[in-house]
Amino acid sequence: MSDSQPKPARPSEEGEGVTPSSKGVMKHTGSLSTRMMLIASAWIAILLLGGGIALDKTLTGLVTRNFDSQLENLLNGMISSAEVGSDGEVFLNRPLGDQRLLEPNSGLYWQIRGKGHEDFPSRSLWDRTLDVRAGHLDKDVHAYVSDQFPEEPLRVMERSIKLPGSETVWWFTVAERHKNLDDQVGRVRRILLRSFAVLGAGLLVMAMLQTWLGLSPLRGVRLAIQRMRSSGANRVTEPLPLEVQPLVEELNGLLAHTERQAEEARTHAGNLAHALKTPLTVVMNAATAKSPDLADIVIREAAVMRRQVDHHLARARAVGRRGVGQARANVGESVEAVLRAVTVLYEKTRFDLDGSRDARVAIERQDLDEILGNLIENAAKYGGGSVFVTIDPTAEPDWCEIWVEDDGMGIPEAERERIFDRGARLDTGKPGTGLGLAIVRDVAEIYGGSVTLEESEDLGGLLVKLRLPRARGA
Repeated sequence: MSDSQPKPARPSEEGEGVTPSSKGVMKHTGSLSTRMMLIASAWIAILLLGGGIALDKTLTGLVTRNFDSQLENLLNGMISSAEVGSDGEVFLNRPLGDQRLLEPNSGLYWQIRGKGHEDFPSRSLWDRTLDVRAGHLDKDVHAYVSDQFPEEPLRVMERSIKLPGSETVWWFTVAERHKNLDDQVGRVRRILLRSFAVLGAGLLVMAMLQTWLGLSPLRGVRLAIQRMRSSGANRVTEPLPLEVQPLVEELNGLLAHTERQAEEARTHAGNLAHALKTPLTVVMNAATAKSPDLADIVIREAAVMRRQVDHHLARARAVGRRGVGQARANVGESVEAVLRAVTVLYEKTRFDLDGSRDARVAIERQDLDEILGNLIENAAKYGGGSVFVTIDPTAEPDWCEIWVEDDGMGIPEAERERIFDRGARLDTGKPGTGLGLAIVRDVAEIYGGSVTLEESEDLGGLLVKLRLPRARGA
């Protein structure tokens, strides 16, 4: 061998150029359970956040209103117990009930101020006084936050009023340490935060459980398919939820379709082998015996074998095209195309077409042309000069019928079933292989249709009724 001869290329040892599909690994779009958990987590977070904010505002408002209500009650109690003495100074005719008002720097204070009079404070203020905004009248309760004491912000409520027996405008003020309100709000928020944390964790656990249980039927389908490969079963029979059952039914239908195709392929191969066995045996015997008419025998048996091959190839093509998908064909277009071709061969024959030109059937156009070509050509060949084709005369919702009639001798009723046998011919005086009607019936049945023979009432000859499933939406 010359050294210059190119060496065969070796596959890369590092897997260069090898796609995932070549390794048998199918691409995927991610985990369905992960998607469901992410969506559930996002919705839980959004709802808890929105609900938490709304509930926080609501509870904070309730706590603040309750806090202000207590201060307002104290203010009203001051006003109701306040009197002006003979010396013109204000005093309280009864002590206020809260003990904190007697404790210095307790955080709860009150004070009464009048222009030209000394301030009248609570004992809790000790040596301090509250700044009062006395430049205006507060006929209604006025609440605000005061930073008068830097170390102790206050929640203040005040009201100005004239007491009976006095022309002086008195400002009644109550204040409480704002930290007390902040502590109450903080306790509420801590309770709210803990509650929402527990609620969120519980919802996530429930979402995980729901995802696990919700997707368990899909895992069941996967395990069932694994058992099918190991046990040899050909169907998924486990009871499943309604949402998964259509998937299983489609899967079982696909398995049945595949099984049917495999069985048909085996049957075709067996039939073809059986059909070719006899002619080959005859040729071999003639050749072995050195028969003087060997050439004639070879020609005759080759014609037989060719008819068998044509028949089985037609069936194989129909089966293969049936499995491609949703086949659709327009009957009117197919009939008109066949009539144009057959008219050239049978110029003296009159061809008539009637019926719906828009009918569509669930069959490949090539197979429909072959069926109609056989039927119309047979009608022209064995008829008396007239062929009548009717499309969809019955207008059934699920089926479309195509009638092909001729004015020939027809076929006796006793012979109508036998004529579908391969190679069967009633008129041997005309050329043909005898495979036309056999191919028509086989291809029609592959698509779920049928072919029947009757007597034509209008022309008196043979009426062939081709029945095919109507295409969806047609």
